[in-house]
Amino acid sequence: MTDMNDVTATQNGALSAFRVQAEAVEQEVGKVVFGQERAVRLMLTCLMAGGHALLEGVPGTAKTLLARSMSSALDARFKRIQFTPDLMPSDIVGTHIFDPQTQDFRMRRGPVFTDILLADEINRTPPKTQAALLEVMEERKATVDGERIPVSPIFTVFATQNPLEFEGTYPLPEAQLDRFMMKIVVPYLPAEQEVDVLRRYSAGRSAHEQAEGEIRAVFDVEALSSSTALLGQVHVEESVLAYVQQILAATRASAQLLLGAGTRAGLHLLVAARAWALLAGRDFVTPDDIKELVVPVLAHRLILHADAQVDGVGEGDVLTGLLSRTPVPK
Repeated sequence: MTDMNDVTATQNGALSAFRVQAEAVEQEVGKVVFGQERAVRLMLTCLMAGGHALLEGVPGTAKTLLARSMSSALDARFKRIQFTPDLMPSDIVGTHIFDPQTQDFRMRRGPVFTDILLADEINRTPPKTQAALLEVMEERKATVDGERIPVSPIFTVFATQNPLEFEGTYPLPEAQLDRFMMKIVVPYLPAEQEVDVLRRYSAGRSAHEQAEGEIRAVFDVEALSSSTALLGQVHVEESVLAYVQQILAATRASAQLLLGAGTRAGLHLLVAARAWALLAGRDFVTPDDIKELVVPVLAHRLILHADAQVDGVGEGDVLTGLLSRTPVPK
């Protein structure tokens, strides 16, 4: 019969080992992406939790570099799609083409058959093409000419959009926004860190060249896929579950919101909190984990009333106010 102390020691050892590996990934990405530690941690949380993230920031804030650097540190396959108005669903999932040598059709796989996919400027492509990507995100299977084909078990989409440019764009519908576990805001750098970036790259090498040459693979896809089993060992108290439900209910009752957060948002918040705790080396979720993730997980799913928009109130402001009024479990 297995001794419970041995089981606990084994679990603690696995948690500690994973934390060390996760910190190594963050350090490797930090070699070429300065000042975005929170964004890196949130992206790693999405990868662990099996979710997808919307990276929002103005051009030049290293969104593409973040995704490419993360894939290098994880030794994961990486592909990028530049979304344009003429992009077709077959450009994403693939199609069958005729091979004159074999006199038969062969399948040309699309870029979704990868581990990490950067969907650049996702709001620049029509809804039909967005829907093709949505299916793969949701089901982790691509439909190619009627054939259903599984994608990578860790398939993760990091989609980017410019928050200030609306001409020639197709805003993501609420149904698709709800499939993104998080919206991660990638801000401008503080002055000192921006100077560091300018100094670092003044020698002439591009950031992407440095990402390919300097980042070591300190994790791998198999380890990441198997480590997700650790999520099941992260405990969530009933009081924390009730806390999450109270936050969801508060968004639905808010006079500032036309649309509150649904149950899927609560599920995403819980699994993200489990991954966040795991990255901190813990096997339990705290109310602080929930607080830390409420804005990135919930804000993009909410719709503000017109009056709130006129007053300059953002979704994050509403959530911060709701959190301050929601009792925190002891």
